[in-house]
Amino acid sequence: MENNKEITKEYTFPGEFKSAIDGKCPRCRKGNMFNAPLFSFKSRKMKSHCPHCGLKFEKEPGYFYVAMYVSYAFVVAELVTACVATYIFTHNLESPWLYLTVAILAAFIMAPFNYRYSRVVLMYWLTPQFKFREEFFLREKPE
Repeated sequence: MENNKEITKEYTFPGEFKSAIDGKCPRCRKGNMFNAPLFSFKSRKMKSHCPHCGLKFEKEPGYFYVAMYVSYAFVVAELVTACVATYIFTHNLESPWLYLTVAILAAFIMAPFNYRYSRVVLMYWLTPQFKFREEFFLREKPE
């Protein structure tokens, strides 16, 4: 009797954090969620479906309203960081206009980041239905 050995390929799946940073689909980790790079004029355009596995990103009407709360948390952390850094560099506690200007600039500069990654965080870590599934990663892209 011959030993029948199954030949299995070992795949290295992309990590969850790297896929989130790259803006890949949370289910297959291959398809892009956004149409353009982060700091471009079209960076706010999000695809409705994953081009690789067909996952519909907005699972119900109003789904991305929750991302606003994630964005609020990002903004608070960024503003606190910007104001603390301003104090470290200037040692000025007397001018509220300095801190207000820094806070407003930080909010505007980080807006594209907040918009994109609040949605990514929502889909990757706050929505249990969008978990990674190996069969979608291994499947060929449908025509």
